[in-house]
Amino acid sequence: MEPVQPGGVPRIERIESTMPFLTADVTGERDSLATFAAQQIDQVATTLHGLTREQIIQTPSASGMSLGALARHVILISEGSAMRIAAAPEMGPEPERTPAQFQAEGTIAAGAVREEDTPESLIAELHRTGEQLAAAIRAADPETEGPYPDQPWFEGRKIWTVRWYALHQIEENARHAGHADILRESIDAKGAYEVNALAAGEQWPPAGW
Repeated sequence: MEPVQPGGVPRIERIESTMPFLTADVTGERDSLATFAAQQIDQVATTLHGLTREQIIQTPSASGMSLGALARHVILISEGSAMRIAAAPEMGPEPERTPAQFQAEGTIAAGAVREEDTPESLIAELHRTGEQLAAAIRAADPETEGPYPDQPWFEGRKIWTVRWYALHQIEENARHAGHADILRESIDAKGAYEVNALAAGEQWPPAGW
């Protein structure tokens, strides 16, 4: 029989899960937006776990994407978004990149991966960028408006709110986390459940699977 609260309303018992890729519990709008935005970036980072430098520059699918180039793209876009949210209602600065880096990282091209990049360094940079984006979202009023960058993929839009822009980052990086899952499976057949467990130092498969 379901437990009930006073007044006869069923009480929902909270079930804590140890599954590493589940987003942490949240409270309030800003915390929700910030937590989910950072979580998607962290998921891209997880797909790099246990790989070599040679593996993160492979292009194992029909596209020209590599995991390293995808990581660099997520860092660029998320870093720039954090700076725009923090600067709103002003435009805000662009991340520091050379023109060649902007081109390669923006288009997820082979030249995006830098000579010094390793899986470990990109994982750390992705986590830092996720924290930076989350901090910017938490510090901003969701109703604050900012101007769109003058780029063709924002054609027809002039003003965004922090709420919309944060949701857009969640959408964007969730898409890239899916890309990263496919690339990782194409490299060594490890799926998202397994990679998340291994990155968290947990047994795979867990008991009961």
